[in-house]
Amino acid sequence: MSAQPATARFRDKVMVITGAAQGIGQRVAERAASEGARLALVDRADHVQEVVDELRGQGVEAIALQADLETWEGAEDVMARTVEHFGRLDILINNVGGAINFKPFTEFTPDQISAEINRSLMPTLWCCRAALPTMVEQGCGVIVNISSAATRGIHRIPYSAAKGGVNAMTASLAFEYAEHGIRVVATAPGGTEAPPRRISRGTPEPRNETEQAWFQAHIDQTKQSCLMGRYGTLDEMAAPILFMASDDASYITGSVLPVAGGDLG
Repeated sequence: MSAQPATARFRDKVMVITGAAQGIGQRVAERAASEGARLALVDRADHVQEVVDELRGQGVEAIALQADLETWEGAEDVMARTVEHFGRLDILINNVGGAINFKPFTEFTPDQISAEINRSLMPTLWCCRAALPTMVEQGCGVIVNISSAATRGIHRIPYSAAKGGVNAMTASLAFEYAEHGIRVVATAPGGTEAPPRRISRGTPEPRNETEQAWFQAHIDQTKQSCLMGRYGTLDEMAAPILFMASDDASYITGSVLPVAGGDLG
């Protein structure tokens, strides 16, 4: 990867990517870097520094920011440090989230329901709130929220509710901030093949055959709902995210793009 890539949709653009230490977030960062982006990579885990070190070794301007984005303070600090370092904030990719528990809704405890909402809705809400003042002042910006096809799914109802909230937020923010030159869009990934997670989401191991069946049921439903009958690759998830973030999608706002092999969520 060179500092002056041949394809440079994001040359000189400052892009914040949350949940960038692994999985989809890391792949989005790698692909954005290859197209000239200046990156602020955010994660709760210190592994994000390793991603940044690798990109810097390839001539990419990037910084690592560790934060708990389930809090307003974490989100506010990330956006402030990004602007302090780069002088602006052009694109925000809200990638933090992920289901924790997989079981019938009536098996969720109140604390587990709260944890799912805090994991998969609040980081996007807080980060949008923290980034928008800078984008309004600039008179431009793009926010890409990562939702999920699991807004229609089984055995992860609190997660579905959180991602439904992300979809609603995307539509409403697009209405509210179009006059400021800001686009707000989302993608809705389906099941994704990825390397083993370096940091666990906290999903407990099934304790018996019933719990194993609950977990397997959500996998089966995901594949059965996909017309292609398979999980997507990290690149198949990252490419649409970056399309929506780029000027190639300049006339798209308020939309949620399904990326789930035909499952519309």
